[in-house]
Amino acid sequence: MKRVVITGMGALTPVGNNVTDYWHSLVNGISGAAPITRFDASKFKTRFACELKNFNALDYIDKNETRRYDVYAQYALIAANEAIKHAELNFENLNRNRIGVIWGCGNGGSTTFQEEVMAFAKGDGTPRFNPFFIPKIIGNMAAGIISIKHGLRGINFATVTACASSNTAMIEAFNNIRWGKADIIVAGGSEAPLNESSVAGFSASKALSANNEHPEAASRPFDVNRDGFVIAEGAGAVILESLESAINRGATIYAEMVGGGMAADAYHMTGTHPDGDGAVIGMTEALLEANLQPSEIDYLNAHATSTPLGDASELKAVERIFGVNTNLNISATKSITGHLLGAAGAIEAIACIKAMQESLIPPTINTTEVEPGFAGKFNLTLGKAVNKTVNYAMSNTFGFGGHIATAIFKKWSD
Repeated sequence: MKRVVITGMGALTPVGNNVTDYWHSLVNGISGAAPITRFDASKFKTRFACELKNFNALDYIDKNETRRYDVYAQYALIAANEAIKHAELNFENLNRNRIGVIWGCGNGGSTTFQEEVMAFAKGDGTPRFNPFFIPKIIGNMAAGIISIKHGLRGINFATVTACASSNTAMIEAFNNIRWGKADIIVAGGSEAPLNESSVAGFSASKALSANNEHPEAASRPFDVNRDGFVIAEGAGAVILESLESAINRGATIYAEMVGGGMAADAYHMTGTHPDGDGAVIGMTEALLEANLQPSEIDYLNAHATSTPLGDASELKAVERIFGVNTNLNISATKSITGHLLGAAGAIEAIACIKAMQESLIPPTINTTEVEPGFAGKFNLTLGKAVNKTVNYAMSNTFGFGGHIATAIFKKWSD
C-alpha cells in the first residue's frame, strides 16, 4: 500500500475566503453567523445563517462560468483552484491520466432547481427551462467541472452521503491512491444551501436553531441550551497525493492521511443512534487502519452540530472509544463556521491539518453550560484556542441516512 500525503488545501468559508483567513477566524473564535441577506427571511422561523462574507464569484472565475455553473459548483471550483495553486501543481509536467477528482455534495444545485421550478410555476405552463438546468443541478457536476477545467483524466466521481460527503470523498481518494489507482486526487466538498427551500426544509425538520436574537451565539455544541445547527455555505479542498509522487516533484507536504473508517447507524433517516453505535464503528475502523490506539489521538474535531440528540450520541461514542478525563482535546469548529453540510468534512480536515502544523487547537465557542451528563468528562477546548503538540488528529462526520465517515491525519515530519 502506498502512503498518502496532503500537499495542498483550499477553503471558502463563512469565516474566511481562503485557508489563511479561515484559520485566523477559527483560532480567534470569530463566528460566521448573521441575519440572512440572500432572500427575505422575515417570515421564516430561522432568519440567520453562516453566509460567505465579502465574496464575489467574479473575483475568482469568469462570467461564463458563473452562468453555466450552480453556486455549489462555483464554490467547488474556487476552493479546488486554491488547493491546486497551494500544492504548486504544474499539470503540464504530470500525467493527467493519473490525476483525479473525487468531490462530495449533499444537495447539489438546489438554488438552480428552486429558481427554475418557481419560474415555471409562475408562467403560463410552457416549459422554458434553462438548457443548463440539468447539468447545473446534478450532484456530480462539480467533480466534472474541476476535471474539465484542468484536464484531469483520472478517477472522477461524486460522493453523496449528506453531511459526511466530503469526508467520504477524502477517504475514497485516500484508498484509490493507496491502491495505486491514481497519483494525485483533488478531493473535498461544497454546498450552497442558502435559499428559501433548503432553509425552510431544514427548519421544518426541527434541525435548525431559532436563536434569531443572538445568531453569533446560536451554534453551541454540547451546551444544555443548544437548539439546532446553523446552516452554512462554502467549500473545502485538499490535494491528496502518493508520497512517491510528492517526493518526485519536490512538493511541500503538510500532513499524512493514515486512516479512514466508514459505517452506518442503520437506525433512523435523520437521527443518529442514541448510543453512537455507527460512530463507534467508524472511529474504530479508522484507528485500526491507522494502526493506532485511541490514546495516540491528540485532537478530535467533532461532528457536533449543536443538535440536542446528535451531540449527546457523539459524546457517548467518544466515551466508548476513548474513555473520559483523557489527554484528548475535542473541539467543535461548527460553533464558529456553522454547518457546511456536504463541505463540512473538508474544511474540518483543514482545521485538523493546521492544528498539527501550528500546534494550536481551535476552540469550541458559545458553550457555557455543558450538558450535565457530560460535564467534566471531556476536554472540549471551550472559549479559546489551546497550545498543544498534535501528532494525530481525527475528524468525525455524520450524515442524514445514518452515514458515518471518520478520517485520521498524522503530523508530517521529514
